[in-house]
Amino acid sequence: MRDPAEQHRSPKSDIAISQAATMRPIVEVARDKLGIDAKNLEPYGHYKAKISIDYIKTLQSRPNGRLVLVSAITPTPAGEGKTTTTVGLGDALNHIGKKAILCLREPSLGPCFGVKGGAAGGGFAQVVPMEDINLHFTGDFHAIGAANNLLAALIDNHVYWGNTLGIDPRRVAWRRALDMNDRALRSIVSSLGGVANGFPREDGFDIVVASEVMAIFCLSTSLDDLQRRLGNIIVGYTRDRKAVRAADLKAQGPMTALLKDALAPNLVQTLENNPAFIHGGPFANIAHGCNSVLATTTALKLADYVVTEAGFGADLGAEKFFDIKCRKAGLKPDCAVLVATIRALKMHGGVAKDALKNENLDALKKGLANLQRHVTNVQKFGVPLVVSFNRFSNDTPAEIDLVKQACADLGVEAFIADHWAAGAAGAAEVARAVVRICDKGTSKFKPLYPDEMPLWDKIKTIATQLYGASDIVADSKVRDQIKELQAGGFGHYPVCIAKTQYSFSTDPNLKGAPANHVVPIREVRVSAGAEFLVIVCGEIMTMPGLPRVPAANNIKVNAEGKIEGLF
Repeated sequence: MRDPAEQHRSPKSDIAISQAATMRPIVEVARDKLGIDAKNLEPYGHYKAKISIDYIKTLQSRPNGRLVLVSAITPTPAGEGKTTTTVGLGDALNHIGKKAILCLREPSLGPCFGVKGGAAGGGFAQVVPMEDINLHFTGDFHAIGAANNLLAALIDNHVYWGNTLGIDPRRVAWRRALDMNDRALRSIVSSLGGVANGFPREDGFDIVVASEVMAIFCLSTSLDDLQRRLGNIIVGYTRDRKAVRAADLKAQGPMTALLKDALAPNLVQTLENNPAFIHGGPFANIAHGCNSVLATTTALKLADYVVTEAGFGADLGAEKFFDIKCRKAGLKPDCAVLVATIRALKMHGGVAKDALKNENLDALKKGLANLQRHVTNVQKFGVPLVVSFNRFSNDTPAEIDLVKQACADLGVEAFIADHWAAGAAGAAEVARAVVRICDKGTSKFKPLYPDEMPLWDKIKTIATQLYGASDIVADSKVRDQIKELQAGGFGHYPVCIAKTQYSFSTDPNLKGAPANHVVPIREVRVSAGAEFLVIVCGEIMTMPGLPRVPAANNIKVNAEGKIEGLF
């Protein structure tokens, strides 16, 4: 007999399932599910729309719903399914009679054409229209890139026309941005070609989702807040090390003008026609990894349950969600869901990808160390959680019993979920567990460290308490920079760690739960507009490159005008 979990896995791809969906006009979803009148929407076609900022202002007196974070174990090539679980859980909450909204990040074009393909969920737990969401969507990322590069142009233009601010071209801190993986642009020399083109200097590009403008966009609570933050960006320094800000160049006004329409949250729907906000999209390995504050706070006014996700494993996405987004926005999560697969845990236990179909209890026991550390890490923030295992047909009863017992030993419930194949019904048990936890009101959320803790100690606290490291190290130049930042009024900022997503350490090949390693700090970047410091650790890049065989190779438009190969 065929495994029920396989009934929809073949032959349809995610994009084929998405293209076969019956979508409702987005104005109907907004009206029937959220009570939003069409006059408060700005439609982008029939199936996506932005919510009016003026309408959002009218919601402020409403009480908040419950906030649920979905995070995951350390990612592996075996796959975990965090976004799929987020979508499945949101559908499941609606399925059991609750009013729920999803809050997701917008996918970057980098991964879409690079390694992982699309990022709108999977199987029968997707947000749609999938192709639009994964490609240009409503143009938010283009607006963010344009605002970023406008500032870059204004900096070089100011230097060209006399440089009255005294910007030292050797100390320009602002980089250009492009939402595409392009390693050739990581480090460049700009303004070549003679006097008419300006003063040559070293420059470079970051991917848009790693830019400070993206972080500011996602942390801003209003247009006024957005403009204030943009003005606070430090673009460079004078010869006597005085900071020059975007406001000194009068850049915050035109940058805000480019971002004005983009700041309104985007509304789409799931395959089951439930509402989803998809807005903003910083990476979690090189940025803070959460959707926009404005989308999340709006959703909390419109629904009883808001399900959101944070990128990559809980050591990155969840930590930044708790320590940066919740701290800055005053959010108090009620529950967390940690996503895992038995396949991925076996890979953390040393099994090669091509051998994951075979039962291997010894490897699974070893790999469970990764899950256990993530569970205890989330608990350190005072947030109760459940574990959701995405089901695969090769999961054996003995393996399922083993992971459930391991979770029970940690004092958390674990469920085998099948929303990939069965949609909402496949995650109903997880949804009921989330409701039970939220109803108990046992969350005692608190950030991992207080604002007043010194910067060095904040970094060390994350490394030792969450990554299992014994210490952090940095050369004298970086140590001196951290001391200067502490003395210069930035000591109260949270820290945003940029490191590999594939390990608790800075070595992507160290699976499981490595301990007693040392975390090297390579660079510190001041994000004065976003109001955090980016701590670059190990060999992480803020402009990724394409793999040997990029996902772009499989993407095309067929004779019927439909996109194929996008996951």
